[in-house]
Amino acid sequence: MIFLTEPIETSAQYLLNDSRQLTSPQRSIFFAIKGPHHDGHQFIEALYRKGVRQFVIETKACNDSLIKELSKMKDCSIWQVENSILALQNVALNHRKKYNIPVIGITGSNGKTIVKEWLSTLLANKFKIVKSPKSYNSQIGVPLSVWQMNDSHTLGIFEAGISRPDEMENLEKVIKPTLGIFTNIGSAHNEFFPNSVAKIREKAKLFANSDALIYCADYVEMDEFIKQEFIHENQRCKLLDWSRVLSSGIRVDWQIEEDGTSIQVIGDKELGTEVWESERYKTHFKDEASLENITHCIISMLHLGYDFYEIQSRLHSLRPVSMRLELKEGINDCYLIDDTYNNDLAGLTIALNFLGQQTQRQKKVLILSDLLETGITERNLYQQISQLIIEKNIEQVIGIGEVISRNKDLFPNALFFRNTPEFLESREISQFHNALILIKGARRFGFEQIVHKLVQKTHGTVLEINLDAMTNNLNYYRDKIGQDTKIMVMVKAFAYGSGSLEVANLLQFHGVDYLAVAYADEGIHLRQNGIYIPIMVMNPSPADFEKIVTNNLEPEIYSLRILKAFSEFIDHQNRVAKIHIKLDTGMHRLGFEKKDIPELIETLRSNPNIWISTIFSHLVGADEEQFDDFTRSQIRLFNEMADPISAGIGYSPTRHLANSAGIARFPEARQDMVRLGIGLYGVAVTPHDQINLQTVGTLKTFISQIKTIPVGETVGYGRRGKVERETKIATIAIGYADGFDRGFSRGVGEVLVNGVRCPVIGNICMDMTMIDITETQAQEGDEVIIFGKDLTIMELAEKIQTISYEILTNVSGRVKRVFYQI
Repeated sequence: MIFLTEPIETSAQYLLNDSRQLTSPQRSIFFAIKGPHHDGHQFIEALYRKGVRQFVIETKACNDSLIKELSKMKDCSIWQVENSILALQNVALNHRKKYNIPVIGITGSNGKTIVKEWLSTLLANKFKIVKSPKSYNSQIGVPLSVWQMNDSHTLGIFEAGISRPDEMENLEKVIKPTLGIFTNIGSAHNEFFPNSVAKIREKAKLFANSDALIYCADYVEMDEFIKQEFIHENQRCKLLDWSRVLSSGIRVDWQIEEDGTSIQVIGDKELGTEVWESERYKTHFKDEASLENITHCIISMLHLGYDFYEIQSRLHSLRPVSMRLELKEGINDCYLIDDTYNNDLAGLTIALNFLGQQTQRQKKVLILSDLLETGITERNLYQQISQLIIEKNIEQVIGIGEVISRNKDLFPNALFFRNTPEFLESREISQFHNALILIKGARRFGFEQIVHKLVQKTHGTVLEINLDAMTNNLNYYRDKIGQDTKIMVMVKAFAYGSGSLEVANLLQFHGVDYLAVAYADEGIHLRQNGIYIPIMVMNPSPADFEKIVTNNLEPEIYSLRILKAFSEFIDHQNRVAKIHIKLDTGMHRLGFEKKDIPELIETLRSNPNIWISTIFSHLVGADEEQFDDFTRSQIRLFNEMADPISAGIGYSPTRHLANSAGIARFPEARQDMVRLGIGLYGVAVTPHDQINLQTVGTLKTFISQIKTIPVGETVGYGRRGKVERETKIATIAIGYADGFDRGFSRGVGEVLVNGVRCPVIGNICMDMTMIDITETQAQEGDEVIIFGKDLTIMELAEKIQTISYEILTNVSGRVKRVFYQI
């Protein structure tokens, strides 16, 4: 087998690193990446069968089996490299060299994506812009972003993020920014750096060859590093540092007003920016994070030659940025994917890929607006979109806008409307049934009106599920257990309150080995909605055997009684079935005891139609150090019981013993497979694990009404909330019927309002709760966080002496779940 070597020269249109995101095989080059969680080399043959003919492989993956596989593939170009990610970056780097246009590079701890999106909106009147789609700022995301550049573009805006040392240098080579923006510095990824200056130093490498750098000098460590160290490395870089408190540099003043904020920017003679002194810019934003981001944008525009009046007129177009793809339940048994902030070709491709991951409904619908500021000729653009839609098997397309309507001949059997009101007034808006609907539109088309019309109406309390965080947690545990250990994930009890179908769909997409549910009906629901991976039913009953076998579910068998009943059922049906043998090693809940083993083996051997898929048990106290000796005795007993079973039946079923706590604290308990439960949802038993997990669920509600209560009055049922001072209270739209436990009444519980902790006052009602907001500024309609990243379920559980599981699973079914991916 003869491989090509770098440099990689390709005419491919698509750089592909995930086989599941294949769009156009003939126009794709696949970079096989061998990582800690997945090995892309496993999917080369499947991609070849689908038509891909260009591959990049890693030397370390070239074993005899792979070389034999590759030798059978004809008419292919295969490059062998040391590192596929570096090869991907080099391909993008060589592509970037073709274009001599200004490029804005953005990094920082927060605000990168918002600044990029706002700058794209603000500068669109003068430039044809290419930018990072969504938050594509990683070692892979940056080269994929830069690959979009073409001859029509006059400005690039790319963000770059790093989490570890020695990552930014490669990204700088790919982006080569002429103007840099360092948004801010925070605590994210601190664990990978000895101190914050080391992290600033790494991020600042993005600007090693930039002509100018914009940053806020009020971040003292950042300012000191840039002026004392960075500027000596890049002496020609013009520092456009701004401050609200320092007298040097560009001075900025924010004045919060009733209807928004006025921002004044006063230049510095030494910087050559004294002409920037101006009237005050007006914006409707008031929060500090947004004002910081807007200030970066204003100074960028001033640097690029915009005058006050141009900037002010453009600022009026800014809106809050929602960079999330949100999955919501819709009317008529539909699911909606809400992506209504902006619309470009890269973003559309990402959204269509997300749509393709969903299996809840077979029929797939796309509601699409005109694409704006793509830098591609109109006809070519809509030809590409048409091809994308065909390849993604979209059954129905609705186009909204004058431009897409002009190209309707490219979309057979599609419907077109000139604008959003015309579509909303048509009969089509009520005709969707049992479908997955992607709603993808540029901001000016107001597609949020379509979402509002189609979303299932519930009260305003929502549980937001971060699918990216869940993926992070899954991969963290995968890395911990290694590639040789399988993983079963618990999705019982509505996936711990998070939404079993949506969670199962994500897990299936990421290739987990097994799912586990408590009851047969839970498994049947998953099967009926496109979940095809193996599912274990943990509490089957004889009445469910027919449904279990018919739906290809696998029952847990925990006693001789139920084993014999299932054996008789299988014999009578003349079927073959897989089962899971549960052993009792100390939980004393369900499971075979040691004395049952001989009869268990005899019964299993007498029925060849039953295949034992796994043998397992459950650790009682793996999360508590005081029970470590007992846990180790459980591990020994499990093996003592499992060994004779394997010997007696003549084969070795998969063994699993470790739950989330066992995975963390007892490597010897991991066996052939582990069962991941609460860890997937962001709760760990060790501080080290907790640092590496991300918050998955955020429970939110809103303020319904605000009142001021005089001293001596009481609040709520039973007059239990006595007011000791003049108190401002807010009534929020959540109660114990929604899962906000009554134990949080009378000051035990707190909620977050605009970042301030506000105690519960009085007794929690069925549908409402009153809180004391005297210490914060709030208005009716403001968002209230019940639990999330800054007020964790672990903290809530501790307040009422319960466990995190109960806080999660108590969230009522009437609370709307919104699933999102960044």
